[in-house]
Amino acid sequence: MGFDHIIIGSGINGLVAASMLALKGDRVLVLEREDRFGGCMRTEEITLPGFHHDVIAATFVLFMTSPAGATLGPHLARHGFDYCHSATPTAVVRPDGSSLVLTMDQAANVANFNALAAGDGDSHAADVGGIAADAPFLFALLGGDLWSWGTAKLMFGQIRKRGLRGLAAWLGAALAPARGWLETQYQSPLVQALWAPWVLHTGLTPEATYSAQMGKVIAFALEAAGAPIVRGGSGAAVQAFQGLIAEKGGMLRCGADVEEITVQNGRVTGVRLTSGEHIAAKSVLASVAPGQLYGRLLKSVNLPEDREGARKFRHGRGNFQLHFALDRPPEWLAPGLEDVALVHLSDGIDAVSKSANEAERGMLPATPTICVGQPQRLDPSRCPEGKAILWLQIPDAPRVIKGDAAGEITGQDWDAVKEAFADRLEAILSNHIKDFSAIKLAQRAYSPKDLEAMNVNLVGGDPYGGHCGIDQFFIWRPFAHSTNGTGPVRGLIHIGASAHPGPGLGGGSGFNAAKRLGA
Repeated sequence: MGFDHIIIGSGINGLVAASMLALKGDRVLVLEREDRFGGCMRTEEITLPGFHHDVIAATFVLFMTSPAGATLGPHLARHGFDYCHSATPTAVVRPDGSSLVLTMDQAANVANFNALAAGDGDSHAADVGGIAADAPFLFALLGGDLWSWGTAKLMFGQIRKRGLRGLAAWLGAALAPARGWLETQYQSPLVQALWAPWVLHTGLTPEATYSAQMGKVIAFALEAAGAPIVRGGSGAAVQAFQGLIAEKGGMLRCGADVEEITVQNGRVTGVRLTSGEHIAAKSVLASVAPGQLYGRLLKSVNLPEDREGARKFRHGRGNFQLHFALDRPPEWLAPGLEDVALVHLSDGIDAVSKSANEAERGMLPATPTICVGQPQRLDPSRCPEGKAILWLQIPDAPRVIKGDAAGEITGQDWDAVKEAFADRLEAILSNHIKDFSAIKLAQRAYSPKDLEAMNVNLVGGDPYGGHCGIDQFFIWRPFAHSTNGTGPVRGLIHIGASAHPGPGLGGGSGFNAAKRLGA
């Protein structure tokens, strides 16, 4: 039996596309090479029985606020998809113990920031207010099909509104780096430190072009929507997607490794699995990294420009995950952190810049930027009553190790240095939590190498589908000649983190592809 659409890969974009096309009534098949669905969304008992950890992806603010979330939310809710929230989405703690908490109350944030440095709260209100005012235009650029009449009309509308020079000035200001934004707009080192680490979660650095605008978008989103997680874990979100797709007649198969996308006369005819099975389809949506698409799945098709683009495509820093099972909730030494969803441990702009630069040069950062999640504070079902879990993400780990910036850890293979690097992270964390060693029950670390072993698209542990610098973003993602994920092979659409609008749990490329197919 043939299908209308085959989706290769079951990450957020594949599941969003499959859900929307199944809701349309099309015959949909999702193929996943691993033994479980979800891509980076997986929840497992990786430390002790009863302790449920989101192994990689955890925070769903991008999906909750996305067009995909708005469209699919009511349908997924029927299958158990539910959010858990905290009124304090993020905070930062500096090495000296000073801290700053962001709430979802803008007036409170303005007052707190102004108390730290006169005018900082007013700058914050202006920054998030500017994002709110520009939201229809800005979020269309961040998430929509850029090569489209809709985007062209949007740009012409902005020219009429702002004038040509006004639009050029807006675009120029949007290209500013986060360092320039934070150092000119905010006087308090604590306010600067609150936002600087978030740049890393967009695949950028404080010096990267456009990182200021991404930082402002994050500030707006966190204050307006928080940092929600899914009740029961990100794996529960995957189960909800599975339920919806199956309810609408779609099929999902795991352990189904696609060997090749079959093409005849320039048009997709289906796929062939490594088992030799051929499955016919009118269209194929491939949620894979460029190296997989052009180096493996389309290896028999003459695509010299795309193959050269894949050869030059750059992946970004790796990710390191560290999970703890605790005997009781952590007692933070800094006040007000007990219910914060995501706490960064960082000294500020220079520290973030230094650790990211060390990682990009292949060095283990001497003082990594650490993001600490407290899932059980939002969702008590994640662990036994009275216990706790911590989710640590380090977004500045080297993909390939060349050395240690601190000169303490020897070895250039992640298997050899993983536990020593985890010890470095634990030592930093222990400086901020009372008697941490006494409450720690178990831990589990995942290096960039481990992450790639779990998901072939996380090349070198890069969770962002490739470097997110301006030359590989927007209309240039993944290649300068890319057009909305389509190319010379008719019926094939490239989706996933490597396609516009890029990484995160927004499901944007899957949503856009499904809309182009009539969903």
